[in-house]
Amino acid sequence: MSIQILQYEFLGPIPLDEWGPPMEKLVFLIMSRDKDRFNIVYAGDCEKTDDKSFFVQHPGFKCWVEKSGSEKSLYLAILPLFDASKEHRESVLNKIKVRYNPSCNVGEIVEPKPDYVVRKSPEPEKFSCPCCGSEMKAEQFLEKSTLYRCSSCGISDTKLNS
Repeated sequence: MSIQILQYEFLGPIPLDEWGPPMEKLVFLIMSRDKDRFNIVYAGDCEKTDDKSFFVQHPGFKCWVEKSGSEKSLYLAILPLFDASKEHRESVLNKIKVRYNPSCNVGEIVEPKPDYVVRKSPEPEKFSCPCCGSEMKAEQFLEKSTLYRCSSCGISDTKLNS
């Protein structure tokens, strides 16, 4: 059995008490079952564990039981990412947290960084118009130069950016 969360195909969900080690390099979801519906209660990742009591000893276990109503309502779904880096697993995990906002992950959501950089315009030089002596104002910033225009007579000049 599998379940699709965002564009990822998770294995499960299976009852949490049926889980058995080992577990390595994966993202896991703790889900609460309500009739035929599964709700994500917690999303986490695991580097490696052979410990049968991994979930029972997890700091969030009490919250999971509280939100689901009982241990019998807890289910586990996993997304194996054996060849993925820790950063990739964290990225997948964060996308799930942002989209589903699991109740036991409160305060863990990290806003994604934009894929672009805002570049500041250079401080324009101040100099006088060679024609009338008024101050030249920066009109347009180009990659390697800046276009200046006189506010009085309208003459333009281009200066290389230093």
